[in-house]
Amino acid sequence: GLPELRQALADWYLSVYSVALNPQTEILPLLGSKEGIHYISMAFLNPGDGVLVPNPGYPAYAGLTEIAGAKKIYYDLNEKNNWQPDFSQLQALMDNQGGIKLMWVNYPHMPTGAQAQTKTLEKLVEFAKQNNILICYDNPYSLTLTKEPLSLLRFDPKFEHCLELNSFSKSFNMAGWRVGALFGKAENVKAVLKVKSNVDSGMFTPIQRGAMAALKAPSQWHGERNKEYRLRQQMLFQLFDRLGFSYLHDQAGLFVWAKAPDSVKDLETYCDGLLMEKRIFIVPGQVFGTNGMRYARASLCSPRLAEALERLK
Repeated sequence: GLPELRQALADWYLSVYSVALNPQTEILPLLGSKEGIHYISMAFLNPGDGVLVPNPGYPAYAGLTEIAGAKKIYYDLNEKNNWQPDFSQLQALMDNQGGIKLMWVNYPHMPTGAQAQTKTLEKLVEFAKQNNILICYDNPYSLTLTKEPLSLLRFDPKFEHCLELNSFSKSFNMAGWRVGALFGKAENVKAVLKVKSNVDSGMFTPIQRGAMAALKAPSQWHGERNKEYRLRQQMLFQLFDRLGFSYLHDQAGLFVWAKAPDSVKDLETYCDGLLMEKRIFIVPGQVFGTNGMRYARASLCSPRLAEALERLK
């Protein structure tokens, strides 16, 4: 990455998340944050190592764990606990499974929209220290409909046990540009760079300069974007109301997560029917893990949600 881009990313993290980073050694631009999940897995995992993976959660965490030959160990998230980790369960997994090296965490959470909580992030850092594991915090939705943008690195000032990924796709509406970044301890960033530098030779320079320009977007721009997403979120709430689903109003990120009524016996078939009969696509939550079996996810990305509501009338 260009030195100017790494400096711009450091300035962004300091102003938005109150996290001070060395742009020369603690920041690595990526071709989107998704490749960071892969490179982290390649850099830190050997066959047989254990990885804590959220259920429900982004499927790439489990998929890339398998590609690395490591062992995925699911930890439960559920609505009763506001989709936050159960630390007693996490410790039991550490004690009983053995060989756990890494943990994937993602807030605001995809697919449920649960927001980051300060007490959760504090406990995660303490949990990592006690068990000597690496917490990989996937943080692409922190500027989308959130109360406060939070970084896990803020709670681990020396970055001893945390790596963080962020993305321009969500915060800056640059989904096709493939721009992301990794933040953390110099030693860990260097390990990821060792893998990455054997795969690609860096990002197209004009895209890097475009990313630098995006980082200068004023808070008013983010506010206007969130105003539009809030309107779309309200339309999705109306859509799920008409379908008889229930949901939490305090959701962040680019999706709405809703629970199916008891009258829906087979959610996957129901979603297929909605697609074929009404041309409305919502995702059955089971694709994100067994704890998503009675839920569905709808996206805020479409500007045609009013049309979807009309189709349901």
